[in-house]
Amino acid sequence: MKALVSRFWQTAFVLIVAGGLILLALSGYLQPLLRSVMSPLVGVQQWISSRYIAAYQFLTAPRDMAALQQRNFELEQQVAELQAQVIELQQQLREAQVIYALLDFARSHPQNQYVAANIIGRDPSPFLHYVIIDRGSDDGVRHGMPVVTNQGLVGRVDAVTAGAARVQLITDPNAIVNVRLQSSKVEGQVHGSVTGEISLEMIPQDTVIQVGDLVLTSGLGGTYPPDILVGQVSDVRKQPNQLFQTAVVQPVVDFTALQAVLVITNFRPIQIAPLIPTPIP
Repeated sequence: MKALVSRFWQTAFVLIVAGGLILLALSGYLQPLLRSVMSPLVGVQQWISSRYIAAYQFLTAPRDMAALQQRNFELEQQVAELQAQVIELQQQLREAQVIYALLDFARSHPQNQYVAANIIGRDPSPFLHYVIIDRGSDDGVRHGMPVVTNQGLVGRVDAVTAGAARVQLITDPNAIVNVRLQSSKVEGQVHGSVTGEISLEMIPQDTVIQVGDLVLTSGLGGTYPPDILVGQVSDVRKQPNQLFQTAVVQPVVDFTALQAVLVITNFRPIQIAPLIPTPIP
């Protein structure tokens, strides 16, 4: 009988303790204790897991480093080839855009006949402004023919061989182009310079020149057809004690990026020789 009573009180004690622990756990009082007890166990578990993963990767990873290096080299070669192809395609796209622009310009000016040419060389002298094109007398190119792009006037053919020609740019110190201002219709001349700057000269003092005025070929002198865009006035230099005023002209053609041009083949410049009186016999 005593043993039965003792077992009853032991069971009751265990139930009371268990119930108390459950109540403490539900109320949150046991969280610090559980955290302090579980923290070392979690650390051990993480350590075991990291070592297991490292061992697994070591045992399952490829062991042939030479094969990996060869594969890496092949991938680098493929990347280099793809980059070269991208650069080549970009160059072809730029060339196609230039050709399309020249073709569009030729279609919009059907009164002229053209020969398209690529720039294959530039004069190395810093004092001269010439380019070499890959079209010559065999293609109908002649001395003095005007050279243009879809943007505007480039210059004129200065020398010709069978398969190539030299073009004098309008920025050359010896280049002179008869022009007119689009706004006022006043005529003048554009001169090149050693620095590549072109200036508008021979403009009367009473002419109003404004920054932004367009400059076109006038056709006077017979060296260029009329109404070809040359540039735009960027600065006006007017001095009261001078007979004429001058202005700086910004060319519409970017000569540093010139790749292809059009030669106007149906325009023949007029050669004006000095009139020498015939001696009377």
